[in-house]
Amino acid sequence: MKFIAQIEPWLDEKEEQAVSAVIKSGWITEAQKTKEFEQMIAQFVDSKYTSVLSNGTVTLFVALKALGIGEGDEVIVPDFTMVASANAIGLTGATPIFVDIRKEDLCLDLDEVELKITQNTKAIMPVAMNGRSPDMDRLLQIAKDHNLFIVEDAAQALGCYYKGKHLGTLGNIGSFSFSTPKVITTGQGGALVTDDENLFKRITELKDFGRIDRNTQDHDAIGYNFKFTDILAAVGIEQMKKLEWRLKRKKEMFQLFKDQLKFVEQVKFVETNLEETSPWFIDIIVSDPLELQKILKEKQIGTRVFYPAIHTTKPYKGTEVFPNSLWASEHGLWLPSSTFLKDSDIIDICNAIKIFYENR
Repeated sequence: MKFIAQIEPWLDEKEEQAVSAVIKSGWITEAQKTKEFEQMIAQFVDSKYTSVLSNGTVTLFVALKALGIGEGDEVIVPDFTMVASANAIGLTGATPIFVDIRKEDLCLDLDEVELKITQNTKAIMPVAMNGRSPDMDRLLQIAKDHNLFIVEDAAQALGCYYKGKHLGTLGNIGSFSFSTPKVITTGQGGALVTDDENLFKRITELKDFGRIDRNTQDHDAIGYNFKFTDILAAVGIEQMKKLEWRLKRKKEMFQLFKDQLKFVEQVKFVETNLEETSPWFIDIIVSDPLELQKILKEKQIGTRVFYPAIHTTKPYKGTEVFPNSLWASEHGLWLPSSTFLKDSDIIDICNAIKIFYENR
């Protein structure tokens, strides 16, 4: 049996031809193809402005910097997320303030959020875990009541919505990632979306050495070099053309896994509204993810355990405990989730899981 990886990128001759055309053009840095890619993203998520940058961690950093967040400030972030969310906050000089999650959706516990707000709090960074979001209406009201910014970490949420509005577009700025495992990929890369023209100008400055017009050597602010390339944009354009089908397929896959495993009482799925959410990964909750992972690997099936609770990692280890975050990190497993998997592959994976629990 051929090894089934937990996730693999899906590129074909269309991306190859697009990259070749850019190389032959003689202009490979950020230019017209990048603008075209940005316009496709803006149209898809229904945002006025989009800027693509070198990766998803950089997008979060630039979003926070564009809002003026830095030394002495605090930003609330879930304790259960990819560590890049917290790292980006620290990179600005601000302090990440961790908050527990809800078991129901693996997203920020908004009751806990309200308890963590101080006079130094400047922003909240909700993370759309596997395309799911917390109650955004309530979160936006909390932000309004306390005069806080919302930076949406929507890295895993391209094609996911909250009450019909695309995640990433509800707060001040939204961030997406195009790293290798995402539903579309450019290898590395990320995007920021906003409806605020002034924020967009500030993002443009920050990503390009502190200037708005790259045809000048005048620099109005301190900026960096976080630009994209037309090579990556060419890949992104072709990937975007395949996005709608992939989102539909992700939903079908999630439902098929659920249907196949519905009588396996040891396997639980996180509640997911497939009308608005296209799960990035197939995630399950089990009592013994490491043991299941080991057995599946022996059967040529790749999986990933969930992120560690950030408060348990060496850089962020402290005295505060976040029980739901810890629970998720100790019980979650991501199953194979590549969109090119066939239904027969999914059934084989589920049969292997069934056999594992039948033999226990």
